[in-house]
Parts: sequence; structure tokens; C-alpha cells
Amino acid sequence: MVNGKKLIKILCFLIGITSYNSIGLAMEKKPYHHLPDGTFRNPEGSPVRSDKVKFSYRQFSQEKKKIDMTVPKEHVVDKDKVRADLEKFKNDDYIAWIGHATFLIKLGDTTIITDPVFSKNAGPLIFGPDRFTEPALKLNEIPKTDVFLLTHNHYDHQDMSTIRKFPYKDSKVLLPLKLGKYFKRYKDVNEMDWYESIKVNNDLKITLLPAVHWSKRSLTDTNKTLWGNFLIEYKNKKILFACDTGFGSIYKDLGEKYGPIDLSMINIGAYDFRPMFEKSIYHTTPEEALQIAQDLKSKKVLGTHWGTFVLSLEPIMEPPIRFKASAEKYGFKKDDAIVFKIGEINSLKKLLNYN
Repeated sequence: MVNGKKLIKILCFLIGITSYNSIGLAMEKKPYHHLPDGTFRNPEGSPVRSDKVKFSYRQFSQEKKKIDMTVPKEHVVDKDKVRADLEKFKNDDYIAWIGHATFLIKLGDTTIITDPVFSKNAGPLIFGPDRFTEPALKLNEIPKTDVFLLTHNHYDHQDMSTIRKFPYKDSKVLLPLKLGKYFKRYKDVNEMDWYESIKVNNDLKITLLPAVHWSKRSLTDTNKTLWGNFLIEYKNKKILFACDTGFGSIYKDLGEKYGPIDLSMINIGAYDFRPMFEKSIYHTTPEEALQIAQDLKSKKVLGTHWGTFVLSLEPIMEPPIRFKASAEKYGFKKDDAIVFKIGEINSLKKLLNYN
């Protein structure tokens, strides 16, 4: 007969074994992009930055001075026309480019804003690159916004001044894991992991999908917050708004699972770092953006993330030229590789050619 002490020891042993197995099972089920130390990594099979790549701020600054900063007049829509077009399209579904990665996307009665940056520079306090084009609208001029999308925490996407001053703090905020702490004054903040969906209303669902990028705002927080692309499903239409992303095999997988995409909005700027190194693996070239759009089985692709800040060393107007010139090579008509002017507003019906 087993005495009381032995019975307790046996029970403790069994509990320990069960707990150990449960922890092991939990670890096995942890998604690939979650690391044991609580940080995140890119999808399996993504490109890895070479140890030989060395960024020199001094050299970058010297090379940056050589860039012609002349902005063609036609690149920016006159402010009066922007206001008039907002009124013109107020009852329609539309997409408007405010600048860089900031867009307004109106779908039915819901207006979405993406990565809103209205500050004069992309960096902490007065540091970081200055804008060379103004936002199409001031922050207090934007229409009522219902959904606030944030893809990642880099300064040219997560602008704390804009977040603090944002006039519509009752907007539904959707963002990747561990970024909610920056939105304490907002009422409806939703942290999301990759492949997680949120139904905004009966017609609108938004899913966070993987991107090939990284996160960092200080010397000690590399990859401690997640990053991602947003798939916006509205009625029978699909729009993908890309986080900054590099090219990766993940996009063929996403194309199989979620394609075809009606419109992919993908970064086409901030890729060239010669003579320091050829290009960034975290920002697509215009050609790689087209390749991603092809992998996603996109019908049309809109170039984003250019014409606002100098983040790399290519000429400021090179991205849209290369983007348009390469469209047919990747299976798109030139008109289906779409380039907006800052301040341009276009109806979704016209963009996607439907009635």
C-alpha cells in the first residue's frame, strides 16, 4: 500500500511530466515568425541580410547631397483641387494619396487611413529625413476616419506626433503585435498576429498578412514588435496594402491562398544604397514590386512609398519611371501599373474598372 508521502511524490512527478509535455507542445505549435526571446522574424525562406553590408551614415549623407531635389510641378496636386475632389467623391468609394505610405481608402461608409505621417520629418524630435513634398492635406483637414491601419514601427510609418494629434481617436486601430502601447488614448485598439482577421462591418474584413521587413525605433528594440501587410476585403473586392517589404517567396504562398487580388498597393521607393551596397533586401525595387504583384495574382498594382522622403540614394523620380517601364515584363498593362500624384483622388470603380 502506498503511503501518503509516496503518493504526493508520485502526483508531483506526474504533474511535472504533464506540465513539461504541455510546454513542449506549446513551443512546437509556436509560429515560425515568433522567436523564443519574444522577438519576431520574417517568413521562412525570406532573404537574409549579408554580414558584409555596412551602412555608413556619414557616407549616406555625403551621397544624399548629390541628389537633384527638383520636384516636378505635376507630381503634386494643387490643394484647392484636392479639397474639391474630396467633395466630388464624398459619396463614392475612392483612394487618395496624402504622401509616402499615407492613403485614405473610402469603402462605403467607412474611411481607412494607412500609416499616417503628417510631420515635417521622419524621425525622433527634429531628427530624421525631412519631407521634400508637403502632405496633400493637413491633419485637421482629413475627412472623418473610421479605421487606422499601422503596418510597423519605423519613423516614416509610425509618426508619434500624428498619433498624438490625430483628430479621430474613436477610430478602430488595427496594428501588428506589441504596438498597442503607443495608442493609449484611443478607444478601440486591436493588436493582430499574421493571418488574424477582424470584421469591421458586414461588408469589410481586414486580415494581417506576413511581410518581409523588420522593426526598430531605438537601440534596444530590434524586432520586438511585429510588422505586416493588410488585406482589405470589401464586398467582393480585395485590396492589399503592403507594409514596407522586400521580395520573398511568401508572396507566391499568399497568392495561392488569398489571390487573385484586385489591387495591390506596394512600395516602389527606398531601395538603392550604392555605393555602400547595391540595394536593401527590406524594400522592393520597382521591378520586385511588380513581381510581388504578379505572385499575388494581382489585377492591378499601385506604387507607394516614394516622392516624399529621401530614404535611399536613387533619384527621387526614378521609382515611378522604372515601375511603368517594367510593367509589361511582369504581365501588366502599363495602365495597370498605377502611379498617383500626391493629392490625387480616384474612384475605386475607375481604378478597378467595374460598374
